[in-house]
Amino acid sequence: MTAKTKTTNNLQGSVSFVGVGPGDPALVTARAKELLGRADVIAGELAAFEAVLSTHVREDAERLELTEDAVTAAEAGRVLAKHGKDGKHVVRLYHGDPFLDGNAAEHVAAFVRHHVPFEVTPGLPVATAVPAYAGIPLTSTRVRETRFVDLRGGEPAWETFAEGSATLVLTNVTEGLKDIAAFLVKAGREPSTPVAVTTEGTTTDQRTVAGTLETIAAEVKSSRLTGPFVLVVGSAVAHRDKLSWFETKPLFGWRILVPRTKEQAGVLSKLLRQYGAVPEEVPTISVEPPRNPQQLDRAITGLVTGRYQWVAFTSVNAVRAVREKFEEYGLDARAFAGLKIAAVGEKTAEAIQSWGIKPDLVPSGEHSARGLVEDWPPYDRVLDPINRVFLPRADIATETLVAGLVELGWEVDDVTAYRTVRAAPPPAPIREAIKTGKFDAVAFTSSSTVRNLVGIAGKPHATTVIATIGAQTATTAEEHGLRVDVQPAETSIEALAEALADFGEARRAAQIEAGDPVTKPSERKAGARRRATTK
Repeated sequence: MTAKTKTTNNLQGSVSFVGVGPGDPALVTARAKELLGRADVIAGELAAFEAVLSTHVREDAERLELTEDAVTAAEAGRVLAKHGKDGKHVVRLYHGDPFLDGNAAEHVAAFVRHHVPFEVTPGLPVATAVPAYAGIPLTSTRVRETRFVDLRGGEPAWETFAEGSATLVLTNVTEGLKDIAAFLVKAGREPSTPVAVTTEGTTTDQRTVAGTLETIAAEVKSSRLTGPFVLVVGSAVAHRDKLSWFETKPLFGWRILVPRTKEQAGVLSKLLRQYGAVPEEVPTISVEPPRNPQQLDRAITGLVTGRYQWVAFTSVNAVRAVREKFEEYGLDARAFAGLKIAAVGEKTAEAIQSWGIKPDLVPSGEHSARGLVEDWPPYDRVLDPINRVFLPRADIATETLVAGLVELGWEVDDVTAYRTVRAAPPPAPIREAIKTGKFDAVAFTSSSTVRNLVGIAGKPHATTVIATIGAQTATTAEEHGLRVDVQPAETSIEALAEALADFGEARRAAQIEAGDPVTKPSERKAGARRRATTK
């Protein structure tokens, strides 16, 4: 809602009281994203909003810490108003919904007297979003009433909760679960009433423990959960067995190392998050221009003057390097007229197509240098006017493709189009986590990421699941003493993420079938080794 107030000057500043949902940055509303994106000043207890700040807020936005223990509502109102009167767009952040989960009503009331334009932007409430992520419907055809209680405001009148059919949702539960259960039983609820307790709701750290009013305190204690909690009481909790969808994702909560170039890590990380994982990107290689650019310059000149019959691209980086050189010379895709274009895989093909060119050859089988050779036509003196292939590639690429093309009768100009340089070692906590098995899995996307990760951080622990994008990468991993658990049939980022998810799903199913608790690889007992797995 927007309040119309009188301004005191001609500057167009404003203050927005914005709810950003229960924790997952993806649950921020479209309006909240818009306000966060144009904010000049971000205010609130900012330590609780790191994920939202890093995802939706400009780096140059001013951060203003407003801790309720140190700043009164009136003082905060004056500070926000001053920035607004200076023509700045100010966003005051709230967990969940401002008027349901925060003290926004008090803050807005203290702010109104300053005559600065403001609005209140609702967010997904904790009391409804967290049960949904725990697989608990608050209403059903049999249960039509839900009551919400925020314990941050103090003890409620427990005797008013005697009605047994209504679902009860308590937020900001920090301690005293045993006492709360006892109060509800005394008020008239049956000791056998189903109860669920959730912590870190809607994030990949979410954990839910279910029980009854009689057992829940002991269940939470044995599970070592720490608050604050969202507590759901009532028959709706029984639906969780069938409707739990978030905590049952195949890679839920898995901490997965993504050792890639900084520019390329985003796609894989996004896919892994969809399967419930927590990806951590560690740059292992940096892509830089070749030390001797004249070799690529000569090849580009030869391409324009008709020296080649084929151009073979073996990576997205190779496409990017040639395209940048084209732009430097004022060339465009028309320079490829009359040439045949080959791409080693789908991602490389997509990079070529974004240039307005459709590749003539993409491997029908394995997307690798070996697969490209298997589909490459042999040189024919009658049908092929030119017998030369331009191969722009990395400085550390393998010789598989060159040798295969030469055997097929082609001459190859093997040109270094870019260099892959080993990155600096990651911070000490990351190196320690790699060596001690704190990562659940590592997803290798090339042989160079294997070599460079081991070089800058050491070998992953024996309990860490090793996933490789293809056969060549798997071979490199095994040469470095790593045991490969996951290798997709297709060489692509999407296939790698899906294969790792399938592995996680199978592992989870096996634990459930055996009657064991569902754990992550990093939660195995000290000294445990990985069992042999079938690729």
